[in-house]
Amino acid sequence: MSERIDPALPKAELHLHLEGAAPPAFIRGLAKEKSIDIAGIFDEHGGYAYRDFWHFLEVYEAACTTLQSPEDFRRLTLAVLEDRAADGVVYAETFVSPDFCGGGDLVAWREYLQAITEAADEAERTMGITLKGIVTPIRHFGPEKSRPIAHCAAETKGHFITGFGIAGDEKAFHPKDFTWAFDCAREAGLRLTAHAGEWGGAQSVRDALDHLKVERIGHGVQSIDDLALVDRLAEDGITLEVCPGSNVVLGVYPDFASHPIARLREREVKVTISTDDPPFFHTTLVKEYEALARVFGWTEEDFRAMNADAMRAAFCDAATRDRILKIIEGSA
Repeated sequence: MSERIDPALPKAELHLHLEGAAPPAFIRGLAKEKSIDIAGIFDEHGGYAYRDFWHFLEVYEAACTTLQSPEDFRRLTLAVLEDRAADGVVYAETFVSPDFCGGGDLVAWREYLQAITEAADEAERTMGITLKGIVTPIRHFGPEKSRPIAHCAAETKGHFITGFGIAGDEKAFHPKDFTWAFDCAREAGLRLTAHAGEWGGAQSVRDALDHLKVERIGHGVQSIDDLALVDRLAEDGITLEVCPGSNVVLGVYPDFASHPIARLREREVKVTISTDDPPFFHTTLVKEYEALARVFGWTEEDFRAMNADAMRAAFCDAATRDRILKIIEGSA
C-alpha cells in the first residue's frame, strides 16, 4: 500500500497545451459570447466529446475557433493557470501556436503573445506559479506552414518564449520534413522538444532525435518497444514528457498498469508527469499522481525526484530553475 500523496506537493509540468487545457465551460462561454455553434463537441455532461485521437484533433480545433483575440487568450491563460495552481503546480511549460494566434503572422503573434505573457506575469504575482512558452507548429498542417511559425518563435524568444517543438498528428509527414523549422529555432537559441512515440512507434522517437536533434520528447512511451532506444534515451539524458492519463484515455495503453512509465524509469530514463490536455482526458495532475501511486506504489519521494528531473530539463533560465528546485525539494 503506497503512502497518501499530498495534493499540495509542489509540481512541475512540462507538457501542457494551452488551448487543450481550456475548461469546457470557458469555451462554451466564449462560444455564447460570439454566437458560435460548437454544441456538437460537448457531451451531455458538458465535457468534450470525441471518438478517437483523430476526432479529438478535430474537436480541439473546433474549440479553438472561439479563441479569436489577444483578450481571449489572456483570459484563457488565467483560467488555465488557476487550475494548474489548484493542482499544486509551481512551474509549467505550455505549448502555444501562432497558427491559433494570428495565423502565423508575426505582427499579430506579438499582440497575442503580449496578452498571454501579461496573464502569466499576473498569475506568478497572484498565484505563485511560473509559466514559460514553447512555440509549436501543427504537424498535420504541413512543413511549409512550420516555417513562419519557427520565424515567429525566433523573433520572440526571451522572457516567456524559451522553447520550440512540434505537435499534432504524428503520422503526418516525417520529422526530417521539419528540419528547417527546428534549425531556425535552434539558431535563435531556443530549447527543443518534439511529440513522438505516442502513435508513431519507437522509430518516430529515433527519427525525432536524429533529424530534429531535440533534448526532450513529448510522450515517447512507445520507446519501450525498442530497448536499444531506451538505453540511448538513458545514456543521452533525454527527458520524456509522459502523460499517462492521456495515453490511457486515447487507447495507447488499456490502463495504468499496462503503461510503460515505470519500466522506463527502472531503466533509468528520465520521466516526468504531465496532463497534456487535462479537461479532454478528465484528469488533473493530482489524479495522475494518485493513480501512479496506487498502481506502482510510488511515494512522495518518487514524485519529488521526478519533479526535480522535470526542473533540470525545464526550458527556463538558471535562476528560475534554482528557485523552483528549492521549492520542489522542500528547502525554500
